[in-house]
Amino acid sequence: MANRQALKKTDGVAQNPGGDRAAAEARALLARSEELISAERIQAKVGELAAAISREYAGADLLLLCILRGGVVFLADLMRRISVPHTVDFMAVSSYGAGARKSSGQVQITFDLRTSIEGRDVLVVEDIIDSGRTLASVLELLRARHPHSLEVCVLLDKSERREVEIPVRFRGFEIPDRYVFGYGLDIDEYQRNLPYVAALRVGSAGQA
Repeated sequence: MANRQALKKTDGVAQNPGGDRAAAEARALLARSEELISAERIQAKVGELAAAISREYAGADLLLLCILRGGVVFLADLMRRISVPHTVDFMAVSSYGAGARKSSGQVQITFDLRTSIEGRDVLVVEDIIDSGRTLASVLELLRARHPHSLEVCVLLDKSERREVEIPVRFRGFEIPDRYVFGYGLDIDEYQRNLPYVAALRVGSAGQA
């Protein structure tokens, strides 16, 4: 979870020097990045995934469970292209600290879903999987709630970093072990709004 700096007030105006520094760093890293997956490729892949999900869950009681916050952009595009009826809920999980470039593997559930999933067909929508430790913990928690089925849809898969086996039913892109951001993924909460996925150039300072 990003470190939330205390706001300082000057003449009654709230200021956030830590946020200013993070924003400046995010801009600097963007300047040292390159496009890894274009917006056009992402949208084409989202369409393919939505079509596959629609076929798989025809007649099912489908619940899309989005892992916040990185997955929300992917979810928004995906759900609008899924043709079968479904509902949506959210869960927030943290395994990154501010300034971190790799997952710590330590998991915190910071916001739990509000919907009962007992007997439901649950599809977890994730932005990225690397070591798999975070998602494995989430899946273990969800299985204890007795869904009818539990599957995973991920946009980006860093399979070479996998430490825990994750059964991925729907996969967007296999990507190399590089720090990526954009299309929902962040640099200390910034750059989520990029329509494409970027990666730091190999050899750039800050490259994981």
